[in-house]
Amino acid sequence: MDETTLTSLAIGSTAVAAVALVLAVLAQLRLAGVRRDFRTLGGDGKVDIARVAATQNQRLDRVTADVDRLREHLAAAENDVRQSLRNVAVVRYDAFGDMGGRLSFSAAIVDDLGDGIVISSIHARGESRTYAKGVVGGASSITLTPEEQQALASATKGESRSAPPADRHRSKDVS
Repeated sequence: MDETTLTSLAIGSTAVAAVALVLAVLAQLRLAGVRRDFRTLGGDGKVDIARVAATQNQRLDRVTADVDRLREHLAAAENDVRQSLRNVAVVRYDAFGDMGGRLSFSAAIVDDLGDGIVISSIHARGESRTYAKGVVGGASSITLTPEEQQALASATKGESRSAPPADRHRSKDVS
């Protein structure tokens, strides 16, 4: 073989070796990334990818069961909140025209379904009387006064304040 052929062969071999080296470095970088991902999934290098995938699948099943259980708890909590007596409205007024200070009041305390109670306290000079009336579905089996109706309407709408009802010779204020 002549010298040019040997030179060409050496250059070609060097080029092939350089390409092989670059490919080997790229393969090592990619393998390092795969190993990093494998460790992220929970692999320790002693188990195969199928076992790691099975473990991850079991974890996902447990998480799904936990989420389902939390959804049930949330639904129960939402139901409890709907049934809690959390809608409150108070109407203050003067029960008698000659008295001031709006010391009489009607208060409605109901849940989201309109079930609860209306309490009224009528204040007079020498005495005070208190009445309680049950409410189911936003209505009472006992006749409600206009002030009690206003308090109940405000509570069932979730309002804390509303305009006073038509005046029946009483000074009224919603608070």
